[in-house]
Amino acid sequence: MITFTPLSGAARSSRTVPLAYLLQVDDISILLDCGSPDWNPENIETQSESGNGVAYPWQEYCDIVRKHASEIDLVLLSHGDLAHSGLYAYAYCHWDLRAPCYTTLPVQAMARIATMEDVEGIRDEQEVDVEEEEDNEPASAEGAESSEPRSPELKNEPKKFVATVQEVHEAFDAVNTLRYSQPTHLQGKCQGLTITPFAAGHTLGGTIWKIRSPSAGTIVYAVNLNHMRERHIDGTVLYRPAAGGVFEPLARPDLFITDADRVNVVTSRRKDRDAALIDAISATLSSRSSLLLPCDSSTRLLELLVLLDQHWKYADFRFPICLLSRNGREMLTFVRSMMEWLGGTVSKEDVGVDGSGRTGGTRRRRGDDDADDEALGAFALRFKFLEFFPSPQSLLQTYSSKEPKLILAVPASLSHGPSRLLFSDFAAVPDNVVLLTSRGEEGTLGRILFDKWNNSQRGDDKWDKGRIGSNVMMDGAMTLKINSKVPLQGAELEAFLAKEKAAKDREAAHQASMARNQRILEADEDESDEDSDSDSDEEDEVERALDESQMNTDEISNPANGSPRKRKITKNEDDADWGLDIDEGLTKQLLSFDIYLKGNVSKATSFFKSAGGQTHRFRMFPYVEKKRRVDEYGETIDVGMWLRKGKVLENEADDEATREARRNQAEGETETPREPPSKFVTSEVEIQLACRLLFVDMEGLNDGRAVKMIVPQVNPRKMIIVHAQAAAADALIDSCANIRSMTRDIYAPSVGETVQIGQHTNSFSISLSDELLSTIKMSRFEDNEVGYVTGRVASHFSSTIPILEPSGPAIPTPNANILYTPRILGSRPIQILPRSTMIGELKLTALKSRLASVGVQAELVGEGVLICGAGARRDQSSSSIQDTVAVRKTGRGRVELEGNVSDIYYVVRKEIYNLHALVAT
Repeated sequence: MITFTPLSGAARSSRTVPLAYLLQVDDISILLDCGSPDWNPENIETQSESGNGVAYPWQEYCDIVRKHASEIDLVLLSHGDLAHSGLYAYAYCHWDLRAPCYTTLPVQAMARIATMEDVEGIRDEQEVDVEEEEDNEPASAEGAESSEPRSPELKNEPKKFVATVQEVHEAFDAVNTLRYSQPTHLQGKCQGLTITPFAAGHTLGGTIWKIRSPSAGTIVYAVNLNHMRERHIDGTVLYRPAAGGVFEPLARPDLFITDADRVNVVTSRRKDRDAALIDAISATLSSRSSLLLPCDSSTRLLELLVLLDQHWKYADFRFPICLLSRNGREMLTFVRSMMEWLGGTVSKEDVGVDGSGRTGGTRRRRGDDDADDEALGAFALRFKFLEFFPSPQSLLQTYSSKEPKLILAVPASLSHGPSRLLFSDFAAVPDNVVLLTSRGEEGTLGRILFDKWNNSQRGDDKWDKGRIGSNVMMDGAMTLKINSKVPLQGAELEAFLAKEKAAKDREAAHQASMARNQRILEADEDESDEDSDSDSDEEDEVERALDESQMNTDEISNPANGSPRKRKITKNEDDADWGLDIDEGLTKQLLSFDIYLKGNVSKATSFFKSAGGQTHRFRMFPYVEKKRRVDEYGETIDVGMWLRKGKVLENEADDEATREARRNQAEGETETPREPPSKFVTSEVEIQLACRLLFVDMEGLNDGRAVKMIVPQVNPRKMIIVHAQAAAADALIDSCANIRSMTRDIYAPSVGETVQIGQHTNSFSISLSDELLSTIKMSRFEDNEVGYVTGRVASHFSSTIPILEPSGPAIPTPNANILYTPRILGSRPIQILPRSTMIGELKLTALKSRLASVGVQAELVGEGVLICGAGARRDQSSSSIQDTVAVRKTGRGRVELEGNVSDIYYVVRKEIYNLHALVAT
């Protein structure tokens, strides 16, 4: 049984992002994508359904992901942007989402970069670990080491689940990467499932997931597709007209999960969109004005960079292209190392050597005089007109605000980071242009600007009508909240330094107290009695000491007459009294030592008891035995000697260059200035809008016409629609209802609504015997081999798994109530004819290609009819009709072959058989 539950990005929902879906196949839970919402929408506070309190857009989504995180058995990521993979790092480190995660190598790299850019931008402007700090349990090492005081304005902010940079690396390092069309058989609890990634287009490494289960069948998860070829990637493999339509391994799945967000959208031609984008940029820069182009940090940015770089070379522009991103340079480094994943005009054949064998460097030098001589492939990824800036401050230090330039700033939603800060200064300058290339998430500043532009267009020039709109002049005022981190000054700085000094003093006092306690414990251990070693020398010394002690005792007791007598008290040169056998009062007066004895020695009692009850106390000179520290082999280990020897060897091995590099690194670390104490503040800025606004659709997604054409050709048995608003979902359902061969089992669940498909089945493990395996005739079907077996299940004591053995002939028993039909004398015994099953689906286009390869002409006439043989020629005669065969598809799984018995008939039938897997029973 298949159970599907949208956690976010469902159908019939106004918020179509982020994408996260829970797919349960029998007892295996699969998380399809794990996107993150925008943490800084403009209208953040919306009333909850109960009416009491404030609900934030991401609360319900994050709560349900946290609830199911520990129960998930498999995670599949399809695209490397924030809408598909942004929350995975936080869920992995904080919510115990430790299930195996699979994706392609580019998606892993792009998702890592996009998430790092997002978390760094948010953490540089806001305090996101409020709850952890209140509980004295920082979520990460960075949170524990942070020295910035908390701003009072941010204490009431909602909890934002933003990971740290270290957590992002930890999470995506654990992701397993696959290649396209690489089937992977899972193990553990997911044993039996096979997952295969296919190219989806739209983003570098974008994936269509094919999940095959022995009990639930084939499931295809395909969202955010693009069948059109772009400059840096090819289109999806799901639909390619040149290859005959739908890709065969993805056709006719048992369940097809797809999106319908752009079903009601008619996209304009790519040529017109590129021309509108380039014309707007050229006109603005030529008028000595600047453009702000908000963009994402990894995925769709590549298409824009390739387009701009090609135009800059063609037009010989000298205006700078400025990319405001902390990880932009790192992203391009990743992309250059993954040339085999690129397509379009950027292909792996263009890496360094051209067709004539010249190297890339030679080609670039020759191409300085002629722009057309440069390659459009790997050299387009050099982007020699592109400059990187980590912050708006560094950009203003290089270029003044009056110089014309094209600024690519992240993020595309303008909710935080460089793009929002630049917009606050950019929008008030006349003739500047804000160029949008995506609609943005619902509630963000990017969506607000898009709606402002779209509402200013005429009815036929709307963005979803297939036209290119015109730019609009913005007017009015807008109030924006700007979050920033500012250094402390004045009384705040003094209070923070005093607080920091008090904390350091408390820590130093605590460390000193711990060290003093440690020394006391070590001293007690040294002065405590220890067992002597078992060496022979030490045993002799102990026996010698005991003998001397016994002799002194004998002298004192005077065993000759049996009466004890007092020993004379002798005084040494220092007038110290060593008498130890007098009474207690006299001991207090006369007891004297020349060394310090720990404790009250006058009250010390002897270990031995006398017969009369009086205890004799004899004080021995305190002696601490110094034991020799040796190892198991009797060797003394000098640790210091080995440390000194290691330093000598290390100095001898290092050359002068290595030592110089280490010295410079140490000096650089020492000279790195400490970040001054700062705080997070929120300020409201009122902007007088005076710039121009233009939208050009560069999202790279299928429009409604492509979706309505591809989905019926996939022809799934059941389909689930996600990531769409109500109008778009209803439009796709109505379009599929008009197609007779299309399934009627189409679902469009809302957030939290569960869809159950099929019935729960029980699977059992069984082993095939060697005798049975030798009799199976296997037939190949797609990636599998299929065969038919009959036998009986037997259990053996040596194995816990039942074994399927060949079934022998049934032997009738006399007691069985079986009716036997007597055979007529002289007749042959009744033979059961073998039956066969053909597995597969006949495609007339594929049959036509196979017939052409064997020399049989074929032509498609009408709907679902293929004329084969001589009758397919236009100059047919009456005699040639006798050699004509017609192949018809009369229904699902039914094929009719009509014609006279001839050589053509048998050739056509043979090719039909070859297109199927024939399983004999």
